[in-house]
Amino acid sequence: MSFLSRATVIALRLLIFVSCAGCATFHPQPLSSSQITSAFEARTLHNPELKAFLGANLHQEFVPWPPQSWDLTTLTLVALYYHPDLDVARATADVAEAGVVTARGRPNPSIEIAPGYASNSAPGITPWLLHSPFDIPIETAGKRGYRITQATHLSEAARFTITTTAWQVRSRVRKRLLDVYAATQTEALLHSQQAVREEIVTFMEQRLAAGEISRPELTLVRLALEQTRLAVHDVQKQRAEARAQLAEALGLPVDALAGAVLNFEAFEHLPAALPTQEGWRQALLNRPDLLAALAEYAARESALQLEIAKQYPDFHLNPNYERDTEENKWFLGLSLELPVLDRNEGPIAEAEARRQETAARVRSLQAGILGEIDRARAGYETAQQKLATADAFLSAHARQQQSLRALLTAGEADRLDFLAAQLEFDVSARVRLDALVTAQQSFGLFEDAIQRPLSPPGPVLVTPEVRPPAREEHTQ
Repeated sequence: MSFLSRATVIALRLLIFVSCAGCATFHPQPLSSSQITSAFEARTLHNPELKAFLGANLHQEFVPWPPQSWDLTTLTLVALYYHPDLDVARATADVAEAGVVTARGRPNPSIEIAPGYASNSAPGITPWLLHSPFDIPIETAGKRGYRITQATHLSEAARFTITTTAWQVRSRVRKRLLDVYAATQTEALLHSQQAVREEIVTFMEQRLAAGEISRPELTLVRLALEQTRLAVHDVQKQRAEARAQLAEALGLPVDALAGAVLNFEAFEHLPAALPTQEGWRQALLNRPDLLAALAEYAARESALQLEIAKQYPDFHLNPNYERDTEENKWFLGLSLELPVLDRNEGPIAEAEARRQETAARVRSLQAGILGEIDRARAGYETAQQKLATADAFLSAHARQQQSLRALLTAGEADRLDFLAAQLEFDVSARVRLDALVTAQQSFGLFEDAIQRPLSPPGPVLVTPEVRPPAREEHTQ
């Protein structure tokens, strides 16, 4: 067995070394609930890495840091930095990208070492035998190309999903910030109403003491005052809940917003007009979830091409070496599967059905988007009309209040009449605020329909290439 003891062992060792030279190694990254919780609770708006992220995306230097107030644009970038939904979307895209690497792989050749022993060999002839067949697979009909194309399209779809997720994060931030704005403004108006009603109660008490009114009249104004006070407590609760929901939308603990000044300038005014039909149709064609669906359809097409190509068998080259009774024998073989009983009809039919299913989903998605745009546009136009009516009422009450103030200054009006006018103005201001919030909600729905920011201008989305700095939120 001398011919096996050295040459064969050396060859095997060399083959194993070459095979393992480029092997990946495992690096543990354990997760624990306690560390995830601690990392989340440590998130803050003072993070210097967050400063660098905002500066890179807004192309400006934040001095001082943190900024004096946080508006919709900066809060959106905070959410894009912290929110875990984007981490999931990026991780999914990384998996899809790894699938492209897998698709590019080629089948490895194989070798078999099969020593044998002849128990009845002739004297003087070594009884040891060696049979060493090789197998070299060769793919045909462009299967590898179709596999790579399919994986590439799936990776592209996953990358579009990152942008879709980024928009969803931005949309939630806008909704929650609008809720905080509505609650804050409502609370201010209710405090104004409460002050007016308290003064009215004081005047009514004085008139009751003078015998000018009855007690039931005083009871009515006191009841209105108590209802206003209860409304103040309710809206304070709503404001606290809205801030907590905003923190959730940002991917932050609610304590991180303590002391943060929120800028509501984005909600004070509405844009003059929505984009033209050509403008929003162009936005529709570039909506990332639709592009992702189209990329998925292209992947289904490649999958069908791959299944059709599988009708054609792959080849296997089978060179063979044999050591037999001190004779070196070489063989060259060729093998392939005969497509006689199965022509891959089933997988082809499944792939074609999946392609049709995906096409139907794309058409359904596009039809749904068009309907969503039409509904949002109609709702926004109606909300604008309602806001215009509320503005007119508020202007009328403002003029009435100014007139009564002038009469009161001249001593020609009663203080109670002026307070009643002030109360009417505050009520109409609340009606106007509700109309404005409704219009802003409708405007946000239109932005969601085209998945494109219309107000305020500025970078509020990220592409798959723009990533926040790595956050070490797992154990090493």
